[in-house]
Amino acid sequence: MEKFSRLSIPRSILWLVILSFVLQVAMIGVFREYHTRPQEEHFAFGWEMGRVARSIALGQGFSNPYGGNTGPTAWEPPLYPYLMAGVFKWFGIYTVASAWVLLTINSLFAALTTLPIFLIARRTFGERAALWSARGWALNPYIWYWSIHWIWDTTFTPLILSLIFLVALELQGWRGLRGWVIFAGLWGVGALANPSMLAFLPCCGLWIWRQRFKNGLPSFSGVLLSSAIFSLILSPWLIRNYEVFGRFVFLRDDFGLQFRLGNAKGAEGMLMAYLQPNLNKLELEKFQGMGELAYAEDCKRLAFAWVRENPRHFAAISLRRFFYYWNGVPKPTDSREPWDFRNALFLSWSVLSIWGLGRAVRQKVPGAWLFAGLILTYPTTYYFVFPHARYRHPIEPELVILALFLLLQTGKRKPAAGMNADYRNLR
Repeated sequence: MEKFSRLSIPRSILWLVILSFVLQVAMIGVFREYHTRPQEEHFAFGWEMGRVARSIALGQGFSNPYGGNTGPTAWEPPLYPYLMAGVFKWFGIYTVASAWVLLTINSLFAALTTLPIFLIARRTFGERAALWSARGWALNPYIWYWSIHWIWDTTFTPLILSLIFLVALELQGWRGLRGWVIFAGLWGVGALANPSMLAFLPCCGLWIWRQRFKNGLPSFSGVLLSSAIFSLILSPWLIRNYEVFGRFVFLRDDFGLQFRLGNAKGAEGMLMAYLQPNLNKLELEKFQGMGELAYAEDCKRLAFAWVRENPRHFAAISLRRFFYYWNGVPKPTDSREPWDFRNALFLSWSVLSIWGLGRAVRQKVPGAWLFAGLILTYPTTYYFVFPHARYRHPIEPELVILALFLLLQTGKRKPAAGMNADYRNLR
């Protein structure tokens, strides 16, 4: 009963979730985001995932990320393309109805993320911070932008990652093996949706082990069980990849292109979109002629050769990418509005979040180092590939919590009066 009461959610938060969902769906209609974008044969409707989903819906299997008939693919992880394919089967391929359904599902994911945000914040910073964090997420137009505009896993990943974060906090004192089963299941689903989150897995696991060791709880059997379940969840996709390509492919195989899109002649730390096969006829012909795996290997070879020839420039643009990840990607130099107000807000929120993390660490807030591990590990891939505003969104729930913790602490020299007491009561 203690654990149940600790995870109980006030009715006001449930109403907040409903309100957030309704407002997001309304915004889809107000801003006419259900338009299917017919340019390039609807490619911007889900991009590569949309193309793969179309192939699945047409009975061609998980294939053809850029159209045509390029054969089976592992260019994208499987979960979201299969979700899109199911919607295409029922509501039509690239139709207005499908757009409405997918954007509504995205909005539901975003609204539901309010729940783990509330529970994480209450577990670490107390009731007041939890209430404001939930409001700061549920009623935030910036959060709505990704749910009503971007047909991708952009709203599903924050939900899964925040649930993983919550379970990690609970595993500090969770006896038995049930928590480990849930932990492994969430990581398996998350990896099939967005493998980038796996950068956080080692840090997350080590933090749990350390906390359980301090609390006198064993972890060995739980680690073995969760590892087995995690492997079992991934194995159907890994077996499928081996059967299709004749060699081991872990989840997805597009790293070579992604690395080249940020590291080639003319690289300045941002995405060089003109190298993408959907925008470059020569690259598309290479993709079709060489095949997916060979093309990805060739892209990786070209990118690594460029890095070896330009190590100092690579280091310099990697530092720029670090800045762009937290500041926002700048507008092109020929833009009529070189100063972007949105980037100023983006940077301000980053500063508040990192400042809040620093204060939480100094105050020895329970879970502060888990927040630190997430912020230190999750973005690292993007520092060496290329940045995009949506690449920060998976860790936005935790950033919201940290920023609002800081704002609520403004002017106080000591932790919030009820914070440590709340935590002791929760334990």
